[in-house]
Amino acid sequence: MKIKFIFDEKEEVLAEFFDTGCAKAIYSILPIEANLNTWGDEFYFSIPLEYPLDDTATLKVKAGDIGYWPPGKAIAIFFGPTPASVDENPVPASEVNLIGRLLDDPAKLKEFKKFRKIKIISF
Repeated sequence: MKIKFIFDEKEEVLAEFFDTGCAKAIYSILPIEANLNTWGDEFYFSIPLEYPLDDTATLKVKAGDIGYWPPGKAIAIFFGPTPASVDENPVPASEVNLIGRLLDDPAKLKEFKKFRKIKIISF
């Protein structure tokens, strides 16, 4: 399932959702627009979906991974260290369902921290 993240209607990043129940549930409610939050080198934003942790749930993520964070009903895009990190790898605040992966270079997102809005569309 191919998607695009659009930041402040200016910059686009290509990604894909995995073939999981959580990812399919999110894909079925696209497009989504939200306010963008930053936690270290992680973007996160609330979406109108409540979904429990599933068999992909983990604290071990890499730059470029996309997760769904149940406590915040939020999507998290990891592109570098977070405040919970002990090295260059991101660490989520708590377990996330792995729902996808960026197809573009995750380091590109470091330039987008000034942006405030995000939209997800399928294509």
